[in-house]
Amino acid sequence: MKNLYIDFDGVILDTLPPVYNLAKKLNLDVKTQTKEVGMLFSKIDWEELIEESSDLNDSVNAIKKLSESGKFNISILTHVNSLKEAKAKIKFLDNITNDLTIIPVPKDISKTKMTQTEGAILVDDFSKNLREWEESGGIGVKFSKIKEESDFIDITNLEELLEIF
Repeated sequence: MKNLYIDFDGVILDTLPPVYNLAKKLNLDVKTQTKEVGMLFSKIDWEELIEESSDLNDSVNAIKKLSESGKFNISILTHVNSLKEAKAKIKFLDNITNDLTIIPVPKDISKTKMTQTEGAILVDDFSKNLREWEESGGIGVKFSKIKEESDFIDITNLEELLEIF
C-alpha cells in the first residue's frame, strides 16, 4: 500500500475563494501580507465556512473510493492557522470514512516535517508544497479544478489516482 497524503483546502473543499474575497475587501494582499492573512484565517468561523463550501470535483466520494480500493494508506495533511480550523476540518472529515488519519500542520511548518515523504504521494493545489515534497523524496501530484499545465502529475479528480498508481 502506498502512503497517500491529501490536502484539504483547494483539493477536498473549495474553502479558499471566500477567504480570499474577504481579504480583498479588507485590502489584504494574500501573497505579501501573510501574517495579516493568517490572522484573518484564525478568526474565521470554520464550521460555517466548511458547511458553505462545495466539494471539489466530487472529492468526498473519490476519497471513499480510494479508501475502498485498498491501494492507499490515506491521510489528510492540511495546513491550519488555528485550533478552531483544525477541529472544524476534523469534524467534517470524520463523516467521510473511518480510516482517515488527519494531520493538521501549523501554517508556518512545511508539510514535509510532519510525516515520512520518501516514496509517498502528496496531492495538493499549491505548487510550493509539492516542490518541497519532491525535494524530500516524495511524489507530488497537482490538483486543479480544471486541467492545466504543470511541472507535476496533474489531476482534476482524486479518482484519477487509481489509474496512475
